[in-house]
Amino acid sequence: MRIKHITEISYAIMFARWRQTLIAAIGVTFSIALFVALLGFMEGLNRLLDGMILNRTPHVRLYNDIKHSTNQPIDLSTDYLQYHNFVHSIKPDNARKEIYNAGEIINALSTDKRLLGIAPKVTAQVFYSLGAINLNGVINGVDIEQEAKLFSLNDYIIGGNYLDLINISNSIILGKGAANKMQAELGDVITITTTGGEQFSLKVVGFFQSGIAELDNVQSYASLSTTRKLLGVSTSYINEIQIKLHDMNQAPAIAREYEKLFELDAEDIQTANADFETGSSVRSTISYAVGITLLIISGFGIYNILNMMIYEKMDTIAILKATGFAGSDVKQIFITIALSIGIAGAIAGAIFGFLLCLAIDSIPFNTAALPTITTYPVDYNILYYLIAVTFATITTYLSGWFPAQKASKMDPVIIIRGK
Repeated sequence: MRIKHITEISYAIMFARWRQTLIAAIGVTFSIALFVALLGFMEGLNRLLDGMILNRTPHVRLYNDIKHSTNQPIDLSTDYLQYHNFVHSIKPDNARKEIYNAGEIINALSTDKRLLGIAPKVTAQVFYSLGAINLNGVINGVDIEQEAKLFSLNDYIIGGNYLDLINISNSIILGKGAANKMQAELGDVITITTTGGEQFSLKVVGFFQSGIAELDNVQSYASLSTTRKLLGVSTSYINEIQIKLHDMNQAPAIAREYEKLFELDAEDIQTANADFETGSSVRSTISYAVGITLLIISGFGIYNILNMMIYEKMDTIAILKATGFAGSDVKQIFITIALSIGIAGAIAGAIFGFLLCLAIDSIPFNTAALPTITTYPVDYNILYYLIAVTFATITTYLSGWFPAQKASKMDPVIIIRGK
């Protein structure tokens, strides 16, 4: 019965000044809606920008780096063991870039349950022949099906079919920038020259555009067999093993583990893209900071409105206490008012925030750098709605608690005498 009376009185006081109540609820609604829309939009942009780099970057990359020899002839002499030897301009040794026993390594990796997939790669430095002019280029020899599965390559194909690399021998998918310079069309045959001076003819079966001009002007894709043919190497030649993990955060530890196990150089995605990840985290932090600031401001608005309501309802508080309501009951009444405003505003704000996200998601966004993107990206993660509603509830509770505490300590005799 006591809870029923407190609820009835709370709603009576709240709707007696419905304009103030509505303004407070609108403040919470506005803050929640902007919080959800801002985070959804900013995180959508982050995912888009991250995808441009991280989707096409292996979580762990195994390769043989070019290094100078650590053992110099002078170190072999017993006459200079007690000396400090300084050798300048050391040239790299004759170690090949090929990964030895690549097949056995791939078989061993395939048994690791932490791995999502493995993609072998052969890289060839070439020149695209354009009449008397040679353009620098890089041909990535890949297992195209694995490349599409692990690195979303198909999302960046803007012409042709990537499976033609398997079906058509001596074929190539050109970067859009390189294709524009060569005026190449689908079905054309282009000439490339290897660093060894040999020329090959390759048929253009597709174009890809990553959105990064430096890559699109240089890189192209071919099958593993075609790239090995260009290099004149054996059918088992591989100079890079790309690894995708189920949990990207394990990449640094797994890279160190594989480096020792296989005696290869290993690079994890965090090290390769440290600057890029810093930018993403900074953008996310700014988004959360702005959104939480909006919620705090709305909390101050509710605090001010409840403070004014208490002063306007001092006679009501005196009557309640005089008729037997304790200070704790009065406190619960005003906290109930604050929570009702906060929860109602939070639910309405979440709905309007979702509608705002839908509106942003429908705005056309066309750019030549990102051909597969047609509208502004939005992330609809339910976590943002939960954070917003939870934070709004806590903020409004605290905004109501302080005025409620003040109301609960008021002496009804002093209030009645004042009246």
